[in-house]
Amino acid sequence: MRKLVYYVASTLDGFIAAPDGSPDFFGLEPDLAAHIATHWPQTLPTFTHPQFGVENPQGRFDALVMGRATYDPALKIGITSPYAHLRQYVFSRSLPPSTEPEVEIVAGDPAEFVRALKREPGGDIWLCGGGQLAGQLLPEVDELVLKLNPVLVGSGVPLASRGFEPHRFRLVESLPLASGTVVLLYTRPEPA
Repeated sequence: MRKLVYYVASTLDGFIAAPDGSPDFFGLEPDLAAHIATHWPQTLPTFTHPQFGVENPQGRFDALVMGRATYDPALKIGITSPYAHLRQYVFSRSLPPSTEPEVEIVAGDPAEFVRALKREPGGDIWLCGGGQLAGQLLPEVDELVLKLNPVLVGSGVPLASRGFEPHRFRLVESLPLASGTVVLLYTRPEPA
């Protein structure tokens, strides 16, 4: 069965964006950019591939899910298919149907939709963001890949917006980069 992988940048205090939704304060150090281009090229927006030297991004994902707030920045600059190399599912109750063949606007329940998507054949599914969608999908997340940045911000968009409900993950890999970012890979433990 396909896995849902939440791959995201985070601050030390658990925020994935500023209060206005912008992730710009993270920056992109050369060592992290090289790591992403080498190991996670499918997570780079299609229009950025030339600047990262990515020609045909290969990897584990063939689809992604994202919330409206994650999709909006691309729309604001006229990009209606930011990850044209992947099948994109955008959760929104207010957007009209997409004219892009690889983008589907989904108005239904995210958890129900992702459970059905995981049963279909294909590669893994990237949970691209944001915090509200991640909160709704947390019970469906099989792996968590955090690019933990050495910064505290105090407030912003949390990693997963939901009430108190502990979800345990098991650390399987950590990669500290010279710039101070640590890439952490967690999996959901097998039920006892």
